[in-house]
Amino acid sequence: MVKFLVEARRNTFKSPKPDAARLLAFDLLTEVNRNEGYSNLLLPQALNASKMDDRDRSLVTELLYGTIRMQGKHDWVLSQISDRSWSEVDPGIVDICRLGVHQIHEMRIPDHAAVAATVEVARKRIGESKASFVNALLRSVTRKSIEEWFSPLDLISDHIERFCINYSHPEWIVSAYYDLLKDWDEVESALKINNEAATPTLVSWPGHSTQQDLIDIGGEPTEFSPYGVHWKGNPGALDLIKARKIGVQDEGSQLVAEVFAKAADGSSWLDLCAGPGGKAALLSSIARQRKIRFTANEISAPRAELVSQVVHGDRVLVTDGREIGSSSEKFDAILIDAPCTGLGALRRRPEVRWRRTLQDLRALTQLQRELVDSAIQALNPGGVLGYATCSPHLAETSIQIADIKKKHSELQQIPVDEFLPASLDHATRDGAMSLWTHKHGTDAMYLALFRKDIG
Repeated sequence: MVKFLVEARRNTFKSPKPDAARLLAFDLLTEVNRNEGYSNLLLPQALNASKMDDRDRSLVTELLYGTIRMQGKHDWVLSQISDRSWSEVDPGIVDICRLGVHQIHEMRIPDHAAVAATVEVARKRIGESKASFVNALLRSVTRKSIEEWFSPLDLISDHIERFCINYSHPEWIVSAYYDLLKDWDEVESALKINNEAATPTLVSWPGHSTQQDLIDIGGEPTEFSPYGVHWKGNPGALDLIKARKIGVQDEGSQLVAEVFAKAADGSSWLDLCAGPGGKAALLSSIARQRKIRFTANEISAPRAELVSQVVHGDRVLVTDGREIGSSSEKFDAILIDAPCTGLGALRRRPEVRWRRTLQDLRALTQLQRELVDSAIQALNPGGVLGYATCSPHLAETSIQIADIKKKHSELQQIPVDEFLPASLDHATRDGAMSLWTHKHGTDAMYLALFRKDIG
């Protein structure tokens, strides 16, 4: 009799059969959320190593990036139906449920298919008992329409609380945006666009390629940068990428390099914080055409190796940028692309919004001040200093510039206006370039310029 029951159970049990796209999406999500991985690095590597067709590649991309972007909103839903505190639920359950809710609320996938496919991933990766819990949670989500789930938000009068849930951003970021924009409609636009997928942008490197080369292969020219195009395909498949004649770089970053290069002169340039090499690649190409000696510096050896691959033989140092000032070597122009919170690139690096905190901000602003002090020591009299961040946050931009002016009387700020493209409107703040994704379609880059006194 016992033998009969065992055989019966074996016959009724079916091995989990998750589809490859969802399984890969979950594995990548785990690496990002639990192991500090970076989605923009992990996803291309995984897709290039897979044999998936374009449809499955697109599914993995949306599941990974979309879930990370919207997981705050998904958590808000799930926390209301879980019989346990959502913060105490097993991380595997949390991430699989986020994947499921993303399909139910943000993608055109029938509810039953979204639930069934997600449960199969749960069975494969976290086991049958936890998969049953996942199944129960996701079925509870489908019992109400998306309109029913989120209609209560209309009753929340506090803009920060409402936007935090609806647009899936931590409260401190919503608050920081308002400090800058001073208009809730603009804040809403800025948050909304952070949840939209960014089209890859290619950059040509002078002396190796031109913008026209990129247009000839089907790219759509960027509006402001003379070096770039928007590309709807897979950049990694392009021969020009493989030959290291072009790169992938957001238009905002291209503009930082271009504006700095327009303002800079002399015979020697330094990119103080060069990894992983986007701005360094463009600056080195521009410098070479102008017969300017270019040096890139990066504290991380692996990132310095990435820089070496794209600066075409120019010198790459592996040094703490805070120690450059104590060296005897001086430069005529120095760009500090300072480590920052990265709030300006949340479209392309969605996990940053969940990783960064106000505590990080304090440590980063101190590092930024130390890098500025070092760069000023390494700058020749009459030289140009560029201070750039991929963040619009006041503490990393305007407040830092005010601190530089107060502390370093030997520096005079150079207004960026004369170096900006004529068509680039509403892109300055207190004499510095300040881009916004919802206004300019670029990452929210910031660049302030200074010249060191000769006397």
